[in-house]
Amino acid sequence: MTNLLGPEPTLLPDDHPDVPARAALDAGESLRDVAARFPAASYAWGRLAQEALAAGEPVAAYAFARTGYHRGLDALRRAGWRGAGPVPAAHVPNQGFLVSLLALGAAAEAIGEDEEAVRCRTFAQDCDPAAAELLG
Repeated sequence: MTNLLGPEPTLLPDDHPDVPARAALDAGESLRDVAARFPAASYAWGRLAQEALAAGEPVAAYAFARTGYHRGLDALRRAGWRGAGPVPAAHVPNQGFLVSLLALGAAAEAIGEDEEAVRCRTFAQDCDPAAAELLG
């Protein structure tokens, strides 16, 4: 059946690298070790970005977030995303991309990249209006 309101939601596969990366984090591994072991895991990069923002290191946060964002875009495209449409935040494998996107917006704002900050907030809202509340 075709969705007449727009593209179908994109769901990253359950075997996406974010899943074992999150398990490693839950088991107590450090963010940096997990990012090195699972470099395609957006979740680890997004969390590193959040950590850097909290530490007052917006340039490092921007770099971490951009890495997670681009890894996530690559994964979304492989999953059939064509540049528009929902990316539900409730779907756990999607969360790493969204965490990275939100962190990228916050880091961009922190370094004065206002246009990018707005673009990231708008993009996150377009992906899932609940993303910021759920993952912020």
